Amino acid sequence: MQLKFRPRKRLLTRMFLTSLSIIALVGFGLAWMINILHAQNSYNKETAQLIAEIPKVAAELREHDLIPETSEWLDENNTPKRYVIASCDDTFRQVWTSSLAVDKGLFDTCERFNEIRNDSPPYYLSLADKKGYFIYLLAVEIAGNKYNLLVMKDAENLEAEMDKFSRRTYIRLAMVLALAFVLLISAGYWGMRPLVRMRSELESVNNGKSRSLSQDYPIELEGVTQALNQLLRQSSAQQDRYQNAMNDLAHSLKTRLAAVHAITDDASLDKTSASEKIMEQVSQMDLLVKYQLKRAMLGRKGLKQEHTLVAPLVNQLSQMLFKVYRDKQVIFEAYIPIEHVFPGDKGDLMELCGNLMENAFKLCISQVRVSASYNDHGEFVLTVEDDGQGVDDSIKQKIIQRGVRADTHKPGQGIGLAVCHEIVTSYGGKLEIEDSQLEGAKFIITIPL
Repeated sequence: MQLKFRPRKRLLTRMFLTSLSIIALVGFGLAWMINILHAQNSYNKETAQLIAEIPKVAAELREHDLIPETSEWLDENNTPKRYVIASCDDTFRQVWTSSLAVDKGLFDTCERFNEIRNDSPPYYLSLADKKGYFIYLLAVEIAGNKYNLLVMKDAENLEAEMDKFSRRTYIRLAMVLALAFVLLISAGYWGMRPLVRMRSELESVNNGKSRSLSQDYPIELEGVTQALNQLLRQSSAQQDRYQNAMNDLAHSLKTRLAAVHAITDDASLDKTSASEKIMEQVSQMDLLVKYQLKRAMLGRKGLKQEHTLVAPLVNQLSQMLFKVYRDKQVIFEAYIPIEHVFPGDKGDLMELCGNLMENAFKLCISQVRVSASYNDHGEFVLTVEDDGQGVDDSIKQKIIQRGVRADTHKPGQGIGLAVCHEIVTSYGGKLEIEDSQLEGAKFIITIPL
């Protein structure tokens, strides 16, 4: 079996290679331009020096009887220095060659220079003596005569100087690239530290040690961290919804199962009536299961808003509770106009009324009252009260939390009131606990229409 090694893709490596490539490209481009500019500058300096030495050049021309002796300015420049020179006419045909150029056999300099004179300086030619020369063009007028003079300089020394300058330039460039590489590594690891920290925090979240990412990230990562925190909150909220929905479902089904047991134990009912009432409870259980599953998936605010008649549902629940608590002989009163509607989902109304009414039946002495109305502020008001021992002021705000119960002597999980509070809050309403005129507890639900 042949093993294939596939290197892992690294963002840092890509960044290094891309950045170094850009720096190297720009650096070598600048070095190339600097070398060209240096060569041109050297050429221009040499040309300027030759122009300054034109009197000496003219002296050499006079020795060959090309300039008449009409002035004394040439005498003082009549030095033994010799130049490699060729003189060209307007069409760059060679018309005169200096003695040094003749010795080297350079008789076609003008014609060969004509081929490159439109290029940018410096001008370089390999001439008849197989040596390289830099050519300097001097268009001058001496003693009334116009000359196109080509002064030739041996390229060996100039090339050596330019090579030395070029090597120095590239050595400096290499030093700059090395420093840039070190700085890139430092900047890369410094820039990647927030991502390393993010990975560590995500591992901490995954291990259950924390619930969200910290906030002090660079501005470029704020959007990512905010999105991740939002995702973590949604995931946590979804998990809580699943857990709460299952607990709420068990709590809601408990009362219906108790009603089924009461129906099966009721000897006054014939088989047909008992079956009908049991199927009615099963239908309510089915409705509760669908409602809780939908709530677990969408959350409270995801449920579709609708309107539900209050009176029929309260009457249905009271009939069920009469059977569950038939030994208490509860006196139940309902003051609900038939046209009054709850501004929300039927499952929510069933949870509200079911939990509050069950608590009232369970904790009352003998009397329970339910009423519904609209107040002057355009709000739906649902009230459930009993004649039990009431709720102590010190725990009125605590009992709406999950797992907290007002009466620890009676069985229960402390879920019902917490479910009611969650539902009411999701509608933008409020749940208040007061003392009832029946001398027990009074639960008031207010929800905007």
